[in-house]
Amino acid sequence: MLDPALDRLIRDLPKVELHLHIEGTLEPEMVFQLAARHGVALPYPSVEALRAAYDFTDLQSFLDIYYAGCDVLRDEDDFHAMTMAYFRRAHADRVVHAEIFFDPQTHTARGVAMATVIGGIRRAMADAERELGVTSRLILCFLRHLSEADAEATLDAALPFKDQLAGVGLDSGERGNPPGKFARVFARARAAGLRPVAHAGEEGPAAYIHEALDVLRVVRIDHGVRCDEDDALVERLAVDRVPLTVCPLSNVKLRVYPRMEDHNLARLLARGVCVTVNSDDPAYFGGYMVDNYRAVCAALPIGRPQLVQLAHNAVEASWLPAARKAELDAQILAVAAA
Repeated sequence: MLDPALDRLIRDLPKVELHLHIEGTLEPEMVFQLAARHGVALPYPSVEALRAAYDFTDLQSFLDIYYAGCDVLRDEDDFHAMTMAYFRRAHADRVVHAEIFFDPQTHTARGVAMATVIGGIRRAMADAERELGVTSRLILCFLRHLSEADAEATLDAALPFKDQLAGVGLDSGERGNPPGKFARVFARARAAGLRPVAHAGEEGPAAYIHEALDVLRVVRIDHGVRCDEDDALVERLAVDRVPLTVCPLSNVKLRVYPRMEDHNLARLLARGVCVTVNSDDPAYFGGYMVDNYRAVCAALPIGRPQLVQLAHNAVEASWLPAARKAELDAQILAVAAA
């Protein structure tokens, strides 16, 4: 059981979330609500049966259910409802800023227009800032199990909305889909002023992290936990302050680690790597931000100094302006002191 003072610190710390797939916040209850609204037949008889299916053996077993669940997202109001539900939950966890991913190819392949997807998400982002004080940025992810040509077409469709996007990312099944497969589309995105990030070193090897840094020239690594297979890479990440957006509950749920006690987050933090805590696909992996912080604190040698460092790291790794970063760092110190 967590020490009550540590638990209070976890709840009260201002948090920045940098690895959150908005489609992965679609709770089973909302899946059924939207399915009923659009007359979509689901392969599960109840909310409980759908939630029981979230027993994954690896990344692909999760992705199969994840993509199927997205089928209920049909119009702009659906994307707004899903995104706003996330922001309300995040606000309750004291998330003050989020940089969120979305997967347009999952939707455009079903005939949902890019404008519909971005329009609904962006409307919720504006509402969340106005109503809850939560700021956010939007990152378009390319699905790496599809071709680079498909990613190029997706970027073409997204460029008219460039002013509403902060960056591009790379997600989906990592095995057999190295970052270098998308070198040209990432070069185009960078030239258009979009900041690059990429999933690497979750199920893929440490070499994929090198490739994401050297070929895609990313500014953050999403996941990155397999970096410790290469000691020189860990040193590079630490010296260059390359952020890792780590998702602890996700890593255990998808069998990257058999138990939270085996996770390398505390070891990487101790070596000076800019590790951050995030929730990934919280509707599927059993927890939002506070749940992830609690899980690592309960299982790993992480106390007050490490919790405060994790919060500072997320601010540092964010794309917020310097003045806002300084303001949040001061708030973190004030909460820690209290």
